[in-house]
Amino acid sequence: MDTLSAVALVRSLSAQPCPVTLLSTLIDWLSYSEFGTEPAQRAAKLREALQNNPRHSAEIGDVLFNWLGEVNIYPALVNLGLFSRSGFLREMGSRLYERFNPAPRDQNDFADVLVQMCDGKSDARWLHKLNKDDVLACFSLIAQHCSAGALQKMTAHFREESLYALEMLAIWVAAEEIEPDLMRLDRRLSSIDSPFIALSREMNLFVESGRRRLIEPDVALHDTAHLQVMMQQSREQVERLRRRGAGVGSSVSVAHLLERLEQTLDRIDMLLDVLTSDADTQPVKVQVMLMVLVEASGEHNSISALWRSSTQMLSKSITINKSGHGEHYITRSRAEFFTLMRSAAGAGVIIALMALIKIYVEGQGFSPLHKSLLVSLNYGLGFVLVHMLHFTIATKQPAMTAASFAQEVERGENGRAVNRKLAGLLIDVNRSQWAAVWGNVSSAVLLASSIALLTVVITGIPLLNTEMVAYQLKSLSPVSGLALFYAAIAGVWLFCAGIIAGFFDNRANCLELRLRLYHHPLLKRLLSDNCRQRFADYLHDNYGALAGNFFFGVLLGMTGYLGYLTGLPLDIRHVAFSSANLGYSAVSGEIGILNFLLHLVFVLLIGFVNLWVSFTLALTIALRARGTKISRFRLLLKSIWEQAKQQPLQVFFPVDMIRQTLAEADRTDSKAANKH
Repeated sequence: MDTLSAVALVRSLSAQPCPVTLLSTLIDWLSYSEFGTEPAQRAAKLREALQNNPRHSAEIGDVLFNWLGEVNIYPALVNLGLFSRSGFLREMGSRLYERFNPAPRDQNDFADVLVQMCDGKSDARWLHKLNKDDVLACFSLIAQHCSAGALQKMTAHFREESLYALEMLAIWVAAEEIEPDLMRLDRRLSSIDSPFIALSREMNLFVESGRRRLIEPDVALHDTAHLQVMMQQSREQVERLRRRGAGVGSSVSVAHLLERLEQTLDRIDMLLDVLTSDADTQPVKVQVMLMVLVEASGEHNSISALWRSSTQMLSKSITINKSGHGEHYITRSRAEFFTLMRSAAGAGVIIALMALIKIYVEGQGFSPLHKSLLVSLNYGLGFVLVHMLHFTIATKQPAMTAASFAQEVERGENGRAVNRKLAGLLIDVNRSQWAAVWGNVSSAVLLASSIALLTVVITGIPLLNTEMVAYQLKSLSPVSGLALFYAAIAGVWLFCAGIIAGFFDNRANCLELRLRLYHHPLLKRLLSDNCRQRFADYLHDNYGALAGNFFFGVLLGMTGYLGYLTGLPLDIRHVAFSSANLGYSAVSGEIGILNFLLHLVFVLLIGFVNLWVSFTLALTIALRARGTKISRFRLLLKSIWEQAKQQPLQVFFPVDMIRQTLAEADRTDSKAANKH
């Protein structure tokens, strides 16, 4: 794009009597990506062309500023970039409908004009590439050469529209405090001393002074010092509501409401900044606000932007619920390590029996649908039983521990991870997860082998026939049985189960399930106060875990049926069930010790994929929900490698803990010997 093209553009714009067409042409020229010239260079070329053609600049300014002096600017100031007051679901429906059947645009509404001009430009990178100094110089040149009457008309109209926008935005903020969803989060909102109400009162004084100044330019604006205090207190109130929403349960509608409140306060701040700035800095402030409106107009009908903003707090609420459970799955002492192993061993016993039931169900000749439903119930109810008995399934840990890890990342300075500390936490997480794997696998293999051996001793017939043994062993093969691919699918379902558990925990808090159950009319008739309280406490505290475990079983059980319906290679491999199947097959088929050890390695590989696919997905979501990230991933990996190199076994076993225990035992023996 050369200078001549910019000159041609300026001449073309000066001959354009329609301001909407003029602005559309200008934005298209600046944002078009096929010219081969960067937007910053294009803005510089435009600045040069306007400077060298003052007559054309004046003609452009007259058309543009006369229109801006009459067009309705207020809707753009209170709508663009701010969520609708209609709520999340209605806003989502409205945006979907707008995609299929767009509303006609009002050429006298600045918001409609901006949306029309920026339609299809939701990617605002072109806007950020523009050189702000050059853009400001372009508007200054247009204003410098246009008529003084058009400029004064536009300035007065803009101030009047901005004051009206401030008044309405402050009223909106004050009205939010009576929202039932917010009052559930903070009962103090019913107080008349709410900062939202005080902000509205103070804003009225400022707006009145601004309107008097439009008539009498010598009148001073109302001092904004107290208004800024009210703004700060209102922001603190919104943040307090966010924290309580993340801790006591949130919903998409509450997240949408708080996001709209924050956006409204940001817009009030921006307008106040523009109206109270001096003549030298005001053009810069107006330019910043105009760029914000242009960027917002590109996302005005964006469904992804609405979903992303509204669900962030809900995601954080879910991950906070998971992180609270996750601390129980991270072992840092010898006692914790072996306690977790014992808990996992108990789960292994239940899973070995579940695997036996699954083998029995599959051998009964049921239809694919009925078989899948029975297997799903077997899985789901079995996992619920494991939780109720306070046992631990190894693969249930990653979604929980990932949330705890994300919490530590968030605590890092300015959202940056402290690499050595995080590396130590990752090693603790890995060791804890493998402690559960050892417990699950060992007890599942031993019980399955014992059941298969007992079957042979009592009946003289192997528990599994030759075909079943071959099928079970092939299913563990990473290559011919696609075991690692199926393990990755199970890892995805593990991640989904963690999200489901967090969602239902959040839902229990949001609904105040404990109080609902305690005061339930039917339960009052059936249970005493003490029993009803214990029941309400248990269900409230375990609502997410019970739901997550059951739905995890359903997801595992129905995967094969989904593969049957679609013809795709879909199935699951779970480390605990694979170890139980190996135990049944090893005794039934007499496969030999070396073959057994080889397939045991396959089982551990399945466990590795289960754990780390689930952990990676859960960590990604938890970090995104908290708005943070691992800043230097390579340094984190280096720190993990250094710590693992110093004590390789520490990654899987509590070596230091065991050494400390042996040392304490030696000291005890020495003291006993000295006494004798």
